[in-house]
Amino acid sequence: MIQKFLSKVEKRQAKVGVIGLGYVGLPLIRAFADAGFATIGYDVDQRKIDSLKKGKSYIQHIPDEWIGQWLASGRFTASSDKEVLAEADAILICVPTPLSESRDPDLCYVEASTQTIAEILRPGQLVVLESTTWPGTTRQVMVPILETSGLRAGHDFFLAYSPEREDPGNPDFTAAGIPKLVGGLEPDSARAAVALYSKAIVQVIEVSSCETAEAAKVVENTYRSVNIAMVNELKIIFDRMGIDVWEVIDAAKTKPFGFQAFYPGPGLGGHCIPIDPFYLSWVARRCGLTTRFIELSGEINTQMPLYVVRKLADALNDRCKSVKGSKICVLGLAYKRDVDDERESPSFELIDRLMRRGAIVTYNDPHIPEIGSKRQWPEMTGMKSQKLTAKFLASQDAVLIATDHTSYDYDFIVRHAPLVVDSRNATKNVAKNREKIVKA
Repeated sequence: MIQKFLSKVEKRQAKVGVIGLGYVGLPLIRAFADAGFATIGYDVDQRKIDSLKKGKSYIQHIPDEWIGQWLASGRFTASSDKEVLAEADAILICVPTPLSESRDPDLCYVEASTQTIAEILRPGQLVVLESTTWPGTTRQVMVPILETSGLRAGHDFFLAYSPEREDPGNPDFTAAGIPKLVGGLEPDSARAAVALYSKAIVQVIEVSSCETAEAAKVVENTYRSVNIAMVNELKIIFDRMGIDVWEVIDAAKTKPFGFQAFYPGPGLGGHCIPIDPFYLSWVARRCGLTTRFIELSGEINTQMPLYVVRKLADALNDRCKSVKGSKICVLGLAYKRDVDDERESPSFELIDRLMRRGAIVTYNDPHIPEIGSKRQWPEMTGMKSQKLTAKFLASQDAVLIATDHTSYDYDFIVRHAPLVVDSRNATKNVAKNREKIVKA
């Protein structure tokens, strides 16, 4: 059975199905379609399917032209009908893995996707989980669900874990250009997954097991979370001492070894760094252990929006104004610069805290013209990005820079706004009117 699968992959006759057509799934479709494979995109969100069938992308760094080319070439179809997945030789799962309200792993999307596959699973298929999760998920959670099909994992079908490493908006690293880790349930599953990814990804690194690959992914993001927490804490300390943390980091990074620069901000965003370390904490608790570094870094990072709001309140107070009743425009809704990805963005927390303190809050983001439906932030649903005219900026009591998009004219913003609170060091090159700038 493995030889038949490998032969189809080698001839690029294997059809690749992807479940979840978001910031991970759609770029993965691109990687395989560009490599000459026929691909199937499956998502339960009919709006995404309708958009793709019209050749329209809903992700900024995936142009409409690519969607149109894939459709025209016959290398891509999109559907919300799970039956189409039966046609795929390999099914890759790219769905969210959020936290519950108690900050425990919520695998409802992974479990639902796995159940969907179990209902159409046939002998010889390869199933790969790409969603970030705790070590043991593939073997302990997915195998029992998939085997309700009557097929045995590692015998009748192949199963592997290969963590996504997508960096939205980074032109230097596409899905096809980032080295890929692969861990199989057993040797044949590993061979199948390595063979498939090797045809579309620049480099594939095989590890000994699914658990190793799962652990590597959470370590990558925990490493970043802990280091970001350190510089966030240093920002607060150095601010009290009258030292510019940004200048300190720029000075430290001149050392050519032993130091990697991380930068502070108003909080963590994106789907990985704010969430993944808690998956590791959770599985550690199951083993009777505590993760003090991870818990502390999470505590520091989640408190950063509060710190920024306090700095803004102090800056307004110095100008004989209170937060209540003040007009405040938050610049940047995306979680990082130059993307349209708002997942877990600290900007929502900033807006919420300001609103609860009585501020009249607006936002601007050139990449996100309107806030869609937000279960956690219903009062923000439907808010629209405001145009940054000189008149609008002058009418605000403060402008809070939450995301440092490169399209912003910071000289213009500082010139016309009465107060600019900068949580990203975006105004470092602004020479005039620096008395208006407060770093947070």
